[in-house]
Amino acid sequence: MKILLVEDDCDVLANNTAFLQSAGFDTCAAATLAEARKRLEDAPDLILLDVMLPDGMGWDFAAEIRAKTSAPIVYLTCRDENESVVKGLTAGGDDYIVKPYDMQVLLSRIRSVLRRTGLDCGDVISVPPLSIDMLAGTAALAGETIPLAPREIQLLACLAKQAGRAVSSEELYRRVWGKTVPGYAHTVSVYASALRKKLRLAENGLFEIRAVSGQEYILSKTVY
Repeated sequence: MKILLVEDDCDVLANNTAFLQSAGFDTCAAATLAEARKRLEDAPDLILLDVMLPDGMGWDFAAEIRAKTSAPIVYLTCRDENESVVKGLTAGGDDYIVKPYDMQVLLSRIRSVLRRTGLDCGDVISVPPLSIDMLAGTAALAGETIPLAPREIQLLACLAKQAGRAVSSEELYRRVWGKTVPGYAHTVSVYASALRKKLRLAENGLFEIRAVSGQEYILSKTVY
C-alpha cells in the first residue's frame, strides 16, 4: 500500500514518513506540486496533501488529481476555517486533518478512508480457494498469486465480500471510485472483463464473474 506525501515542511515530512513506514506503508514524497505531478506516475493508493505549497494550493491540485486517479486524498493543513474545509472536500478530498495532530489519529483516519474506498489495510478476504490480500495488493487463486492493479483489487474485494449475491454497477463504482459519474457502468464492465482475463475465469475456472441484466455483477463458485 503506497502513500504519496505532498509536504514542504521537512520535519513534518520526515516524521510522517518514518511513522507511516513503521505502520507498514510504502511511501513516496514531494515538496512541491511540480514534484507531486511526477509522483502520481508511481500510482499511490492514497495521497496526504498539504494545502499551502510553494507553487500553489493543494485543493487546486486536488482537482488535477481527480482527473488522473481516484486515489483517496487526505488534506493535512494548518488552515481550520470552515470555508477552507468545505473548499478542500468539494475539490475532491476525502478527509481534512488540521495540524498539529496525533500520529495515531492520523493513522486511524487513513485506515478509515481506505476502508471506505475498499482498500482495507492488512485485510485478507477469503472465499476459498480465492484469497485477496488488500495490503499486498494481490489475489491468490488455488495457491497461485496473481498481481492486480489497485482498482482491480478493490473491485474483486467488493464482489468477494458479497460472493453469491448480485451487486449493482452503481454500488461497485461508488465503493471503488467514489461518487458516480456518467459512464460509470461502462467502467465497471471494463474492469470486470479485465478481472476475468487475469484470473482466467473464462477457462473453466473455479469462479465466475457474471453480469446480470448489464447492471449487476455476481462473483460465484462454479465448482464446489
